[in-house]
Amino acid sequence: MLSRMTKTAIGLAAMLLLGATIALAQEATPGTARTGLDVNQTQGFGDNQLLTFTYTQQFDCVVQPFDDRTYNNRPAALYPIQFDRPECQIGAPSTIDPTGLDVNKTDKLYVLVPFFESDPNQPAFTPKLGAALKSLLGFVPDAFKITPGVAVQCPEPGSPITKAKGRPGTCTMHPRNLDLGPVLTALGLIPPKTVLDLPLVNHSHLLAKSALNVAAEWWQVIVVLVSDPAEWPDVTGSSGITSVEKLHKAQAANHASAEVASNFFLFFSSQAMAGMPGMAQ
Repeated sequence: MLSRMTKTAIGLAAMLLLGATIALAQEATPGTARTGLDVNQTQGFGDNQLLTFTYTQQFDCVVQPFDDRTYNNRPAALYPIQFDRPECQIGAPSTIDPTGLDVNKTDKLYVLVPFFESDPNQPAFTPKLGAALKSLLGFVPDAFKITPGVAVQCPEPGSPITKAKGRPGTCTMHPRNLDLGPVLTALGLIPPKTVLDLPLVNHSHLLAKSALNVAAEWWQVIVVLVSDPAEWPDVTGSSGITSVEKLHKAQAANHASAEVASNFFLFFSSQAMAGMPGMAQ
């Protein structure tokens, strides 16, 4: 079951069905820093440590032969047109990962989304989106800000952490958009079988302790909305949700939503960053 906070959070997307087209208005200039993570790397957290993720291929959103993810009353096996764009859906997980392995055996990547507002003066991705969020919630979450008020690992923050600065709504080897239609339909907020694409939100990453140092593999994306700023991890991981245990405590306190699975997978290796100052213990 999704918490009340989760239902409210996802409800904002229903406003966009009235014609609010999402188009990211501002693009950042790629950084020129000589230090920091490479262009195919991001940071993550796990077991109260700061991690480095190295992506060695693009994302994948699994569509199985008998799926009808575009709602044309035709299974994917008979409707190849749907593969003209990724079918990355939150709330409609596949039963297998990109290798064909049972998804229950696939390691999980928790995507933490900042669902609170740090600075009301910072604009949303677009004015129309900002107005819709303000009307529905009374605030614009940092997840949808061009410049969020907290540190996030996606988009790439730029120097000195990463070599390039990512523009809003992007992250290395991630999709540009995600479909929230399945979740909203389940909540009764939009008509059944509606595709509703939104831009990739600002977010950070969390892995379990057993996944701190692993070779490149597929990870299933599990989305969690964080509503309490005090729970948000800082740049070094010296505070906030930096372990699965802390995530579960935040969820129990209603400071973070339930976990929402997807058919969205990322391919990367993970290594602990040794010698980082200020790490939580």
